[in-house]
Amino acid sequence: MVHMSHTNQPRKRPEDLRSHQWYGTDGLRSFSHRARTRQLGYLPEEHLGKPVIAILNTWSDINPCHVHLRDRAQAVKRGVWQAGGFPLEFPVSTLSETFQKPTPMLYRNLLAMETEELLRSYPVDGAVLMGGCDKSTPALLMGAASADLPAVFVPAGPMLPGHWRGEVLGSGTDMWKYWDDKRAGVIGDCEMQELESGLARSPGHCMTMGTASTLTAAAEALGVTVPGASSIPAVDSGHDRMAAKAGMTIVDLVHKDRKLSDILTAEAFEDAVTTVLGLGGSTNAVIHLIAMAGRAGVKLTLDDFDRVARTVPVLANVRPGGRTYLMEDFHFAGGLPGFLSRIPDLLHLERPTVSHDTLREQIAGAQVHNDDVIRPRDNPVADEGGVAVLRGNLCPDGAVIKHISAEPHLLKHTGPAVVFDDYKEMQRTINDPALNITADHVLVLRNAGPKGGPGMPEYGMLPLPDYLLKQGVRDMVRISDARMSGTSYGACVLHVAPESYVGGPLALVRTGDSITLDVENRILRLNVDDEELERRRARWTPPPVRYERGYGALYHDQITQADTGCDFEFLARPGEVQDPYAG
Repeated sequence: MVHMSHTNQPRKRPEDLRSHQWYGTDGLRSFSHRARTRQLGYLPEEHLGKPVIAILNTWSDINPCHVHLRDRAQAVKRGVWQAGGFPLEFPVSTLSETFQKPTPMLYRNLLAMETEELLRSYPVDGAVLMGGCDKSTPALLMGAASADLPAVFVPAGPMLPGHWRGEVLGSGTDMWKYWDDKRAGVIGDCEMQELESGLARSPGHCMTMGTASTLTAAAEALGVTVPGASSIPAVDSGHDRMAAKAGMTIVDLVHKDRKLSDILTAEAFEDAVTTVLGLGGSTNAVIHLIAMAGRAGVKLTLDDFDRVARTVPVLANVRPGGRTYLMEDFHFAGGLPGFLSRIPDLLHLERPTVSHDTLREQIAGAQVHNDDVIRPRDNPVADEGGVAVLRGNLCPDGAVIKHISAEPHLLKHTGPAVVFDDYKEMQRTINDPALNITADHVLVLRNAGPKGGPGMPEYGMLPLPDYLLKQGVRDMVRISDARMSGTSYGACVLHVAPESYVGGPLALVRTGDSITLDVENRILRLNVDDEELERRRARWTPPPVRYERGYGALYHDQITQADTGCDFEFLARPGEVQDPYAG
């Protein structure tokens, strides 16, 4: 990790700091603010004239991905003090992928709003954003981008690898695998009880290249973390040092007046897309990066993902897109700096990051220490990026598939549909022999999108019938307007837009209809003629409203579709917001 000097940096005059409006004037309000800061126990010389740094901490007792962030916040404070700043820790919403229902995706925009308004309304000069579990990374960066202060992101870090009976386990990925084995009768309750204690054995987010690791890697590629931050294991002492470094870095950024808008450029987002696709990362990153880019005033589309996917190979042999390794292996093989050193010709190297004036400087000297974990270009995991964007009459606004984690024979497939109107119905009936589901069928789930879910839950990895699992079938074509866990795998077509709940074509599919998936040609087609589809559309009626009041009603009224990032319309639209008057 490159060390920055803090003694030779230009220092802002106290009166040029944003926090000066609260603390430094002669009026009654500033007197009150100073008096209340004394009430908090701080001396004037501890904070007056110094950059005030907000530490936004998503720690909670029920978020295992973030349970260590209460301690890491102390390391961030240590770094802020060392660099001459004044840290203040703020608790913000914790979005636990494990426990929050119906899905933390329902609340991503709530944390984004909280982040934006907190940074705008308090005497803050810069921010350190602490997150990592799936939705927290985009939420924090979306809100911070809208507030547009200097900011550094501190990733929570992956947990330690799981272990069970001599096998190394990947959280999520092996959960799906062994749950299918149990349903197939291959293992029993005793094995599952052992797996409960072996699958997730330390603080930190999933240590596969699931959504959490994908998005923290994207944050590092964007340039908003210190170098190498995204893959440091959560319980490694290096994670503490990284947090302290982030505290030092944010003070420098305030003095340089380097805001998030200077970092989150169109070039940065294209590099993040390249990174996600080259890592074989989660399909969820498509939605989140589009939403994050929108907050930064950058137009990012599904077509950009598909265009970039055709130019970048998958080089990370990390489960589930890869077949072998986990995030700790990726970290010690060189981490993201090592990975980026393999694709410099695909990156915009002259753009700034939080730590360096150019990305070129940031990855200079980076090396790869294990060519099987981070593959060389002439030996990729896959020849092109790990996500494909599909088009056709079933998804006029697009759909996505992580084709590198599907069984190859299913990537060009035509079969009859078996349609489920909601997830509960699917759970209740999937094993009904009367459905006569075969491996050639196409499982279709609807009413699981942004409005229909509600919140677009991770229902997209539809379970296969038990009787097919017992026959050895482990993959089928599955289609939905839902999302899928980044730790999961299979021939799952996701994010069908527009969703069925608002009358998208998915709402018109009937059991027995023929559906064609052709990944190579990027096609998803319902083989029903247009006249019949129009007759069905004329008979379609909207489902009942999910929420009549509260946050859910706001969500329903404002949420956009998957292809545009599932942001709130009133948050995503352009427009200025004035800083508050503090006098």
